[in-house]
Amino acid sequence: MQIRELSIPDAYEITPTQHGDDRGLFLEWYRFDRLEETIGHALNLRQANTSVSRRGSIRGIHFADIPPSQAKYVTVAQGAALDYVIDIRLGSPTFGKWDAVLLDDVDRRAIYLAEGLGHCFVALTDNATMSYLVTDVYNPAREHGINPLDPDVALVFPPEAGELLLSPKDTDAPGLVEAQASGLLPTWEAARAYYDSLNKRN
Repeated sequence: MQIRELSIPDAYEITPTQHGDDRGLFLEWYRFDRLEETIGHALNLRQANTSVSRRGSIRGIHFADIPPSQAKYVTVAQGAALDYVIDIRLGSPTFGKWDAVLLDDVDRRAIYLAEGLGHCFVALTDNATMSYLVTDVYNPAREHGINPLDPDVALVFPPEAGELLLSPKDTDAPGLVEAQASGLLPTWEAARAYYDSLNKRN
């Protein structure tokens, strides 16, 4: 398993080693100890989610209040999606910037996003099946969104996504500037303090 930090601090791409033979293949798509070595603490997993999406479907940009927010470990079981991490932490050196990882059923990569980061993906195939491990249960009162088409974020969606499909919840979400003005966004300081508290529990 190879773990690479993305251009957004506290987000990582995980590439598993696949073992194949004439029966098929085997891989470890999550190893708590390898991730703990990288981020400084073990994940306290609270919920596992699956989404199945048509080609062109966009889900996000989603985030939750910190603390405790919700760290995510995401992979694709079937199909392909481009998965985005957006830095929405006020005061971060990469605030407003994003990075992306191709998740598919060929390389079978995963992406880890720490608490306080924004998350979004676009399905590149029909029946793109995403699996998420998360560190807190869904709490609608603490969940927020940013419009994934916001020009201030300027996500680039690849042509193979085709016609984009979005939910009213996501298209009605505020842009980054509006979310900042309304006090919805986490801060870099609060995020770092929370990460430090998790590291001290180890």
